[in-house]
Amino acid sequence: MKRRDFIRYGFGGASILILPLGVNALASGSKKRVRFGVCADVHKDIMHDADNRLQAFVDEASKQKLDFIIQLGDFCRPYDQNKEFLNIFNHYAGSKYHVIGNHDMDGGFSREQVLDFLETDSKYYSFDHNGYHFIILDGNDQNPSPDKAKGYARFIGEEQLQWLENDLGATNLPCMVFSHQSFENEDFGVENQEQVRAILEKANKVVACFSGHHHTDYACSINGIYYIQINSMSYSWLGGDYQTIRYSKEIDEKYPWIKYTAPYEKPLFAFVELDKRKIQIEGVQSQFVSPTPEEIGFPQQPKNSPVVPVISDRKIKY
Repeated sequence: MKRRDFIRYGFGGASILILPLGVNALASGSKKRVRFGVCADVHKDIMHDADNRLQAFVDEASKQKLDFIIQLGDFCRPYDQNKEFLNIFNHYAGSKYHVIGNHDMDGGFSREQVLDFLETDSKYYSFDHNGYHFIILDGNDQNPSPDKAKGYARFIGEEQLQWLENDLGATNLPCMVFSHQSFENEDFGVENQEQVRAILEKANKVVACFSGHHHTDYACSINGIYYIQINSMSYSWLGGDYQTIRYSKEIDEKYPWIKYTAPYEKPLFAFVELDKRKIQIEGVQSQFVSPTPEEIGFPQQPKNSPVVPVISDRKIKY
């Protein structure tokens, strides 16, 4: 099988990805059903209306019959004033889980301070639910190499790799993996992603990996495992060359980073159903707050990093 090998059939805004049977997943799969809600990259400390966006997700999740909800990082910094924001997430009545994002530690905070704020016990952990094994990884380890990438840490350290290998070895269930940074984006994903993927592939139990971080809508398979990027709840990042004030002067003064982004009118999130060798993703479509990236001359991005205000509906068979 080629390094990236997937078949996509699009219709009505949805897509179907079909992976050849028996590749890197338990042959029987789980005969049970799990349904969860997922969001990523809310960025409370950038978006002026982050509270309303998160509330919309929690409200919709509360109407559905879900087994849990999970946020994939870049949620908020652990400031005391962000407790109200966290409480919105905590008011969801069911089980809920967190992934640590790189921006959650902005302002000089440590991962331990973020964990304390989120009331989460570990940077990486796993749990079983209804015939599936779920693994949460922390992509914010420091790369010990002198040739490490510049900027934010995006690495899975040796201790965590060993834990991952042991955790996979201890289960016979089909596995789903969650992380902030992806394991397939070669430019901005986890630096040692090939090392991580080798462990996942060797286990022959991992069906899919979900990530945030990249603020895009993309899915592919590599050597029998699906890699699904969940778009930001709030915006696409455009940078200083394309800064545009879209809201009021007061909002711009209080939230100066918004003008470097292309915000989405509606919050993006998804509901995922796992059932009988199938992953079904129900996403949300929105629009850019005007002007759009195209209108201000933002260049076309690669196919694996589209700048779009959507989380696509997908049906994935394995």
